[in-house]
Amino acid sequence: MKKKNTILTGLAVLLLLIYLIYANKNYDSYKIRVLNLCAIYAVLGLSMNLINGFTGLFSLGHAGFMAVGAYTTALLTMTPQSKEATFFLVPIVEPLAKIQLPFFVALIIGGLLSAMVAFLIGAPTLRLKGDYLAIATLGCSEIIRIVFTQTQNITNGPTGLKSIPNTTNLWWSFGMMVFTILIMVALINSSYGKVFKAIRDDEIAAESMGINLFKHKVLSFVIGAFFAGVGGGLLGNLLGTINPNMFRFTLTFNVLLIIVLGGMGSITGTVISSFIVTAGLEYLRFLDESINLGFIKMEGVAGIRMVVFSTLLMIVVIFFRNGLMGNKEFSWDGFLSLFKRKPFEKKGVQG
Repeated sequence: MKKKNTILTGLAVLLLLIYLIYANKNYDSYKIRVLNLCAIYAVLGLSMNLINGFTGLFSLGHAGFMAVGAYTTALLTMTPQSKEATFFLVPIVEPLAKIQLPFFVALIIGGLLSAMVAFLIGAPTLRLKGDYLAIATLGCSEIIRIVFTQTQNITNGPTGLKSIPNTTNLWWSFGMMVFTILIMVALINSSYGKVFKAIRDDEIAAESMGINLFKHKVLSFVIGAFFAGVGGGLLGNLLGTINPNMFRFTLTFNVLLIIVLGGMGSITGTVISSFIVTAGLEYLRFLDESINLGFIKMEGVAGIRMVVFSTLLMIVVIFFRNGLMGNKEFSWDGFLSLFKRKPFEKKGVQG
C-alpha cells in the first residue's frame, strides 16, 4: 500500500513537471503570472493555516511577516547600482549598499528574519486568546508597516523598492509550494502536529496532559511566519516593485479567505482554494469591462467582479460550512475509490 502511494505521488509530481514545462513554452506572461500567484498564495495559505487552522490561534499579523520577507529578499538580491538609483532621496545604509546574494539564500534569510520577528511578537502576545490575540497581532502588523514607511535609509520609506530582480518563476513558486506542502504534511503527522491539534481542540485538556501551551503556540507561530516570509519574498521578486501600502490588512484578509474557503485545518483544501480564489479574481476581470454579445452591449461597472465573486463565495460557504474540504485531506485510496463505485450503489446495499 505504501509503495503504491509512493508510485502514484511520483507520477503526480512528474505530471506537474510536464505541465510546468508546457506552460513555460506556451502560456503568455499574464497566464504565467496568475499561475505564479496561485502557487505563492498556496504557500501563504498553508503558513497561515498552521497558525489559525491547526493550532487554533486567531492571528491577523500575516501581512507584517510577508513584508519582512519581501523587503529582506528584495534588498539582498538587488544590485548595488539598482540600490543607488532607488535610494536617491536618502542613501541606503552602508552594509546593505554593497550586499548582493543569490535568490535562494536571500529567500531563506527573509524567512528567518520573519520568524525572528514572530518570536519577538509572539512572546508577549500569545498569552492572549481569541479576539484579543487577533487585535494584538493586527496591531503588530500595522507597526511593522509603519516602521517600514519611516525607515527611509533601509526600506526607502513610502516610495518603496523598484528594480527588484524578477527572479520568481514557475519553478521557484511551484517548487516552494511543493516544499511547503511536504514540510506541513510531515509536521502535522508528527507528534508536534498532534499537540497543535490538541491545543486547538481544548487548551485546558491539553495543559492537563502536561503540554506546554506557550512553547508550542510560539513554535507554530514562528514556523508559520517563516513560510509567510518566504511567500512574501517570492511575491516581491515576482512583482518587481514593493511598497508598504501593499502589506495592509487587506492582504491578510485575502489569505484568511483562502484558508476559510478551503477548510480550517486542511492542507489539501488550502491548496485547492488558493488556486480557485486567485484565478477566480483574475479571470473575472472581464466583468469590469464592456461586454459585447452582438445583440446586446453591456457597459462595464468598476468593482462588479468583486460583487460577483463575493456572491459565489457566499453560496459556497452556505453549502460547505466547514470549507471545501473541512478538515479532510486528499488520499490516493479515497481518490481511487471514486472510480471503483458502481452506478446507483448505496451504503449497506450490495451491487
